[in-house]
Amino acid sequence: MRWTAWPISLRGAFEELDRMRQQMERLFEDFSEGILREPSFAAGVFPLVNVSEDNNNYYVRAELPGVRPEDLDISVTADSVIISGERRIPEEENVSYHRREREAGKFSRVITLPGQINTEKVEAKCKNGILTIVLPKAETAKTKKIAIKSE
Repeated sequence: MRWTAWPISLRGAFEELDRMRQQMERLFEDFSEGILREPSFAAGVFPLVNVSEDNNNYYVRAELPGVRPEDLDISVTADSVIISGERRIPEEENVSYHRREREAGKFSRVITLPGQINTEKVEAKCKNGILTIVLPKAETAKTKKIAIKSE
């Protein structure tokens, strides 16, 4: 038996455990700083969106309560849509807030679509705080039905 190697291996194992503990502490610090920080619209959590599709179009619906259409900017690429803008909330003067959950500020969301779109025919409308963007699929992205021949 070689007992001389045992303490060295044991020491290496404890050093590895200590290194892992330090990495976990750093990871927890980074994570807790992110949670405790003020919410940021730039982080991509506003507006909330739903993305759906049918045979001809992709649909992006975004909740934008209190955002005026003139404060929005919509851009498209071949396979994504970018919604950016600013939500403005009037500040009340000479008051103390007990709770403040409604945030104001600039935001931007990039939504990647599952296929290519025809950027020339995109339409957008805003009604009752819901932005609806209709993104027609490019011909190459549309599902094509294939006939099966019997022999």
